[in-house]
Amino acid sequence: MTKICNLKKASKLSVALLAFGVATLAHAEDKEVTIAYQQIAGPLLTVIADGSAEKATGYKINWRQFESGAKVGTAMASGDVQLGVIGSSPLTAAVSRGLPLQLFWILDDINEAEAMVVRNGSGINKPSDLKGKKLGVPFVSTTHFHTMFALNLWGIKPSELQILNMQPNQIAAAWERGDIDAAYVWDPALARIKQKGKVLVTSGELSRKGKATFDGMAVNRSWAEANPNFMATFTKVIANADAAYRTNPLAWGPDSTQAKAMSKMLGGTPQDAADAVKLYAYPTLQQQVSPAWLGGGKAGGAAKALKATADFLKEQKRIDAVAPDYSSFVTPKYAEAALKLKP
Repeated sequence: MTKICNLKKASKLSVALLAFGVATLAHAEDKEVTIAYQQIAGPLLTVIADGSAEKATGYKINWRQFESGAKVGTAMASGDVQLGVIGSSPLTAAVSRGLPLQLFWILDDINEAEAMVVRNGSGINKPSDLKGKKLGVPFVSTTHFHTMFALNLWGIKPSELQILNMQPNQIAAAWERGDIDAAYVWDPALARIKQKGKVLVTSGELSRKGKATFDGMAVNRSWAEANPNFMATFTKVIANADAAYRTNPLAWGPDSTQAKAMSKMLGGTPQDAADAVKLYAYPTLQQQVSPAWLGGGKAGGAAKALKATADFLKEQKRIDAVAPDYSSFVTPKYAEAALKLKP
């Protein structure tokens, strides 16, 4: 019976990979690509809004919004999406299950942009008060990874509280109803729940304790290899947007075109968007290709983060096996190519 189940799983994976390949060839010929993004504040949203990627690459880009990285991974598995914004945890889950994806860009170092918040009136004033409470978090996300890491640091067993699998919009709604006592999530839901709660711990704090998380951009490997010029130019466009923010963050205030564009895509006000973008860190092109992130092979920062995340997912029974080396799922070559392009 086990062999039959394994054969069915293998057959499903083969079909998914075949769909991936067919989609790759079709889009390579058409100079058209579908890119998944999430409601994450940052310079990428301004690239989507102003059409600069389409202008620079000459490709028709179909932008599709998703609620979570897990859903982005599913869409990429189907072959409907060639590139996608995906957190380090769902990316690890996807490649560990055999999807031919490569991380080619660190969209952001999550830093203070994800946090565990406890609701006012919940009676939670310190970590140990979480026992017996209800906590909402999107499973297989970077916040899920940090939730379990935080509980381990605090000496709290997951069974000592009720951990609920909820998407960000569900968390915000449940928070308003008083159905949950705590949540670990990102903006715009994070900004909403902070209004009636207080931060217990941030991802920046937990990353400094040895378990880093990030949002990245991944691509189907064969599609990228068939479209190298697009990949280099697209990467350069994102790098330029990041550089514009780093160079003059004050120009991204609530009255700016950038904040207004982001707020339209995120919901909320331009002030909310301006506040949210400040919570992340955006590595430079030089930092991207260095061992701190995409470079360095097995010893590179991104590869090590994926390996640590895989160990966590295996422990949580979210994946069946951990690869010995995650550097094959990380590539600096498109960022390196972008470095050689004119500003």
